Amino acid sequence: MILADTHTHTAFSTDSTSSPRSQIRQAIRLGLQDFYITDHYDMDFPGEEPSFVFDIPEYFRTLEALKEEYRGQICLHIGIELGLQPHLGKRPEELTASWPFEFVIGSTHVVDQMDPYFPVYWDGKTEQQGLHRYFEDMLENIRSFDCFDSCGHLDYIVRYLPSGRKVNLFAEFGDIIDEILRTLIDRDIALECNTAGFKYGLGHPNPHEDVLIRYRELGGELLTIGSDGHAPEHLAYDFSLLPELLKKLGYRYYTIYKDRRPVFLNLNE
Repeated sequence: MILADTHTHTAFSTDSTSSPRSQIRQAIRLGLQDFYITDHYDMDFPGEEPSFVFDIPEYFRTLEALKEEYRGQICLHIGIELGLQPHLGKRPEELTASWPFEFVIGSTHVVDQMDPYFPVYWDGKTEQQGLHRYFEDMLENIRSFDCFDSCGHLDYIVRYLPSGRKVNLFAEFGDIIDEILRTLIDRDIALECNTAGFKYGLGHPNPHEDVLIRYRELGGELLTIGSDGHAPEHLAYDFSLLPELLKKLGYRYYTIYKDRRPVFLNLNE
Protein backbone atom coordinates (compact mmCIF):
# COMPACT_ATOMS: atom_id res chain seq x y z
CA MET A 1 0.00 0.00 0.00
CA ILE A 2 0.95 3.63 -0.52
CA LEU A 3 0.45 5.14 2.93
CA ALA A 4 1.21 8.81 2.18
CA ASP A 5 -0.48 11.34 -0.08
CA THR A 6 1.95 14.21 -0.57
CA HIS A 7 -0.14 16.48 -2.83
CA THR A 8 -3.63 17.59 -1.76
CA HIS A 9 -5.67 20.79 -1.61
CA THR A 10 -8.29 22.44 0.56
CA ALA A 11 -10.40 25.59 0.39
CA PHE A 12 -7.24 27.64 0.96
CA SER A 13 -6.69 26.91 -2.74
CA THR A 14 -8.78 28.96 -5.14
CA ASP A 15 -9.94 25.82 -6.99
CA SER A 16 -11.12 23.78 -3.98
CA THR A 17 -14.11 24.04 -1.66
CA SER A 18 -13.07 21.24 0.71
CA SER A 19 -12.37 22.09 4.32
CA PRO A 20 -9.06 20.94 5.75
CA ARG A 21 -10.95 18.91 8.35
CA SER A 22 -12.94 17.02 5.70
CA GLN A 23 -9.74 16.17 3.84
CA ILE A 24 -8.01 14.97 7.01
CA ARG A 25 -10.96 12.82 8.05
CA GLN A 26 -11.06 11.18 4.62
CA ALA A 27 -7.32 10.52 4.77
CA ILE A 28 -7.85 8.77 8.11
CA ARG A 29 -10.69 6.68 6.65
CA LEU A 30 -8.38 5.65 3.82
CA GLY A 31 -5.77 4.43 6.28
CA LEU A 32 -3.08 6.93 5.31
CA GLN A 33 -0.29 7.41 7.82
CA ASP A 34 1.20 10.63 6.42
CA PHE A 35 -0.97 13.32 4.86
CA TYR A 36 0.26 16.50 3.22
CA ILE A 37 -1.88 19.57 2.62
CA THR A 38 -0.14 21.55 -0.13
CA ASP A 39 -2.39 24.40 -1.13
CA HIS A 40 -1.75 26.46 -4.26
CA TYR A 41 0.32 29.59 -3.99
CA ASP A 42 0.87 31.06 -7.46
CA MET A 43 2.37 34.53 -7.32
CA ASP A 44 1.36 36.73 -10.27
CA PHE A 45 -1.26 34.33 -11.53
CA PRO A 46 -2.84 36.02 -14.57
CA GLY A 47 -6.10 37.91 -14.07
CA GLU A 48 -7.40 41.15 -12.67
CA GLU A 49 -8.20 39.79 -9.20
CA PRO A 50 -5.58 38.02 -7.05
CA SER A 51 -6.12 34.27 -7.18
CA PHE A 52 -4.22 31.15 -6.16
CA VAL A 53 -2.75 32.88 -3.13
CA PHE A 54 -3.93 32.63 0.47
CA ASP A 55 -3.42 34.03 3.96
CA ILE A 56 -0.32 32.16 5.11
CA PRO A 57 -0.54 33.08 8.83
CA GLU A 58 -4.15 31.83 8.89
CA TYR A 59 -3.09 28.70 6.99
CA PHE A 60 -0.54 27.83 9.67
CA ARG A 61 -2.94 28.67 12.53
CA THR A 62 -5.60 26.40 11.05
CA LEU A 63 -3.37 23.49 10.10
CA GLU A 64 -1.25 23.53 13.25
CA ALA A 65 -4.43 23.27 15.35
CA LEU A 66 -5.68 20.37 13.24
CA LYS A 67 -2.29 18.71 13.36
CA GLU A 68 -2.49 18.68 17.13
CA GLU A 69 -6.17 17.64 17.19
CA TYR A 70 -5.55 14.58 15.01
CA ARG A 71 -2.19 13.65 16.49
CA GLY A 72 -2.14 9.89 17.04
CA GLN A 73 -4.62 9.29 14.21
CA ILE A 74 -2.58 10.64 11.30
CA CYS A 75 0.60 12.62 10.77
CA LEU A 76 -0.40 15.88 9.11
CA HIS A 77 2.32 17.78 7.27
CA ILE A 78 1.95 21.45 6.36
CA GLY A 79 3.13 21.95 2.80
CA ILE A 80 2.59 24.24 -0.15
CA GLU A 81 2.44 23.98 -3.92
CA LEU A 82 4.36 26.92 -5.33
CA GLY A 83 3.61 28.05 -8.85
CA LEU A 84 6.96 28.90 -10.42
CA GLN A 85 7.61 31.53 -13.09
CA PRO A 86 11.11 32.70 -14.07
CA HIS A 87 10.39 36.39 -13.49
CA LEU A 88 9.49 35.86 -9.82
CA GLY A 89 13.14 36.13 -8.84
CA LYS A 90 13.80 35.76 -5.10
CA ARG A 91 10.15 35.90 -4.02
CA PRO A 92 9.53 32.13 -3.78
CA GLU A 93 12.75 31.59 -1.80
CA GLU A 94 11.88 34.44 0.54
CA LEU A 95 8.45 32.90 1.16
CA THR A 96 9.73 29.42 1.95
CA ALA A 97 12.52 30.82 4.13
CA SER A 98 9.99 32.80 6.19
CA TRP A 99 7.64 29.94 7.12
CA PRO A 100 8.28 26.40 8.45
CA PHE A 101 6.78 24.42 5.57
CA GLU A 102 7.48 20.71 5.90
CA PHE A 103 7.30 20.00 2.16
CA VAL A 104 7.30 22.23 -0.92
CA ILE A 105 6.11 21.24 -4.39
CA GLY A 106 7.32 23.39 -7.28
CA SER A 107 4.96 23.37 -10.26
CA THR A 108 4.81 25.09 -13.62
CA HIS A 109 1.21 26.24 -14.12
CA VAL A 110 1.75 29.52 -15.95
CA VAL A 111 3.86 30.12 -19.05
CA ASP A 112 4.23 33.59 -20.56
CA GLN A 113 1.47 34.78 -18.20
CA MET A 114 -0.97 32.12 -19.46
CA ASP A 115 -2.13 28.86 -17.92
CA PRO A 116 -2.48 26.07 -20.56
CA TYR A 117 -5.75 25.19 -18.83
CA PHE A 118 -7.26 28.21 -20.62
CA PRO A 119 -7.73 28.14 -24.42
CA VAL A 120 -5.98 31.51 -24.83
CA TYR A 121 -2.65 29.81 -24.17
CA TRP A 122 -2.98 27.91 -27.44
CA ASP A 123 -3.94 30.89 -29.61
CA GLY A 124 -1.44 31.33 -32.43
CA LYS A 125 0.48 28.16 -31.53
CA THR A 126 0.52 24.64 -32.82
CA GLU A 127 0.21 22.03 -30.09
CA GLN A 128 3.85 21.13 -30.73
CA GLN A 129 4.90 24.75 -30.14
CA GLY A 130 2.76 25.09 -27.02
CA LEU A 131 4.14 21.89 -25.52
CA HIS A 132 7.75 22.76 -26.26
CA ARG A 133 7.36 26.26 -24.81
CA TYR A 134 5.92 24.74 -21.63
CA PHE A 135 8.90 22.42 -21.16
CA GLU A 136 11.34 25.24 -21.91
CA ASP A 137 9.80 27.30 -19.12
CA MET A 138 9.78 24.35 -16.72
CA LEU A 139 13.48 23.75 -17.33
CA GLU A 140 14.23 27.41 -16.63
CA ASN A 141 12.21 27.22 -13.40
CA ILE A 142 14.08 24.13 -12.21
CA ARG A 143 17.41 25.76 -12.95
CA SER A 144 16.42 29.05 -11.30
CA PHE A 145 14.82 28.07 -7.98
CA ASP A 146 16.22 26.24 -4.95
CA CYS A 147 13.14 26.51 -2.77
CA PHE A 148 11.21 23.31 -3.56
CA ASP A 149 11.53 19.60 -2.83
CA SER A 150 9.57 17.91 -5.62
CA CYS A 151 8.66 18.82 -9.21
CA GLY A 152 4.88 18.64 -9.49
CA HIS A 153 3.05 16.93 -12.41
CA LEU A 154 5.83 17.35 -14.98
CA ASP A 155 3.48 16.86 -17.93
CA TYR A 156 0.57 18.86 -16.47
CA ILE A 157 0.02 20.46 -19.89
CA VAL A 158 -1.04 17.20 -21.57
CA ARG A 159 -4.30 17.31 -19.62
CA TYR A 160 -5.40 20.37 -21.60
CA LEU A 161 -4.40 19.81 -25.23
CA PRO A 162 -7.11 21.27 -27.50
CA SER A 163 -7.14 18.11 -29.62
CA GLY A 164 -7.27 15.79 -26.61
CA ARG A 165 -4.73 13.58 -28.38
CA LYS A 166 -2.35 11.19 -26.63
CA VAL A 167 1.18 12.57 -26.65
CA ASN A 168 4.29 10.39 -26.95
CA LEU A 169 6.45 12.77 -24.96
CA PHE A 170 9.72 11.02 -25.57
CA ALA A 171 9.19 10.69 -29.29
CA GLU A 172 8.39 14.41 -29.57
CA PHE A 173 10.32 16.07 -26.73
CA GLY A 174 12.89 13.54 -25.53
CA ASP A 175 15.85 15.92 -25.56
CA ILE A 176 14.33 18.61 -23.37
CA ILE A 177 12.64 16.12 -21.02
CA ASP A 178 16.01 14.40 -20.57
CA GLU A 179 17.50 17.77 -19.65
CA ILE A 180 14.69 18.40 -17.15
CA LEU A 181 15.21 15.00 -15.51
CA ARG A 182 19.01 15.36 -15.38
CA THR A 183 18.63 18.80 -13.79
CA LEU A 184 16.26 17.46 -11.14
CA ILE A 185 18.72 14.69 -10.30
CA ASP A 186 21.70 17.07 -10.20
CA ARG A 187 19.83 19.43 -7.87
CA ASP A 188 18.46 16.64 -5.58
CA ILE A 189 14.87 17.56 -6.41
CA ALA A 190 12.29 14.77 -6.43
CA LEU A 191 10.04 13.89 -9.34
CA GLU A 192 6.36 13.61 -8.51
CA CYS A 193 4.16 10.72 -9.61
CA ASN A 194 0.74 12.41 -9.69
CA THR A 195 -2.28 10.11 -10.00
CA ALA A 196 -4.64 12.83 -11.22
CA GLY A 197 -3.72 11.60 -14.69
CA PHE A 198 -5.95 8.58 -14.01
CA LYS A 199 -8.73 10.88 -12.77
CA TYR A 200 -8.51 12.94 -15.96
CA GLY A 201 -8.88 9.81 -18.10
CA LEU A 202 -5.34 9.85 -19.49
CA GLY A 203 -4.79 6.20 -18.60
CA HIS A 204 -1.49 6.95 -16.88
CA PRO A 205 -0.13 9.09 -14.05
CA ASN A 206 1.49 12.47 -14.59
CA PRO A 207 4.16 12.09 -15.82
CA HIS A 208 3.71 9.23 -18.27
CA GLU A 209 5.36 5.89 -17.50
CA ASP A 210 7.99 6.57 -20.19
CA VAL A 211 9.18 9.59 -18.20
CA LEU A 212 9.22 7.60 -14.97
CA ILE A 213 11.30 4.89 -16.65
CA ARG A 214 13.76 7.42 -18.05
CA TYR A 215 14.13 9.16 -14.68
CA ARG A 216 15.06 5.82 -13.11
CA GLU A 217 17.47 4.99 -15.97
CA LEU A 218 19.26 8.28 -15.36
CA GLY A 219 19.69 7.42 -11.69
CA GLY A 220 16.72 9.27 -10.22
CA GLU A 221 15.65 7.91 -6.84
CA LEU A 222 13.53 10.64 -5.24
CA LEU A 223 9.91 9.91 -6.20
CA THR A 224 6.98 11.48 -4.34
CA ILE A 225 3.41 10.28 -4.80
CA GLY A 226 0.40 12.56 -4.70
CA SER A 227 -3.22 12.51 -5.80
CA ASP A 228 -3.58 16.26 -6.39
CA GLY A 229 -6.93 15.72 -4.68
CA HIS A 230 -9.11 18.81 -4.34
CA ALA A 231 -12.04 16.91 -2.76
CA PRO A 232 -12.27 13.99 -0.32
CA GLU A 233 -13.31 11.53 -3.03
CA HIS A 234 -10.11 12.24 -4.95
CA LEU A 235 -7.60 11.62 -2.16
CA ALA A 236 -5.19 8.71 -2.76
CA TYR A 237 -6.82 8.39 -6.19
CA ASP A 238 -5.98 4.99 -7.75
CA PHE A 239 -3.07 4.53 -5.35
CA SER A 240 -3.81 0.81 -5.47
CA LEU A 241 -2.44 0.74 -9.03
CA LEU A 242 0.93 2.16 -8.11
CA PRO A 243 2.97 -0.44 -6.20
CA GLU A 244 3.01 -3.00 -8.98
CA LEU A 245 3.24 -0.35 -11.71
CA LEU A 246 6.22 1.36 -10.11
CA LYS A 247 8.00 -1.90 -9.37
CA LYS A 248 7.66 -2.87 -13.04
CA LEU A 249 9.26 0.47 -13.94
CA GLY A 250 12.28 -0.26 -11.76
CA TYR A 251 11.34 1.40 -8.46
CA ARG A 252 11.59 -0.21 -5.04
CA TYR A 253 10.98 2.86 -2.91
CA TYR A 254 8.97 6.06 -2.86
CA THR A 255 9.77 9.21 -0.95
CA ILE A 256 8.07 11.34 1.66
CA TYR A 257 9.50 14.45 3.27
CA LYS A 258 9.80 15.29 6.94
CA ASP A 259 10.93 18.82 7.68
CA ARG A 260 12.09 19.17 4.06
CA ARG A 261 14.27 16.03 4.26
CA PRO A 262 13.58 12.88 2.19
CA VAL A 263 12.59 9.60 3.79
CA PHE A 264 12.39 6.42 1.69
CA LEU A 265 9.50 3.99 2.08
CA ASN A 266 9.56 0.47 0.68
CA LEU A 267 6.96 -0.29 -2.01
CA ASN A 268 6.75 -3.86 -0.71
CA GLU A 269 5.50 -2.87 2.72
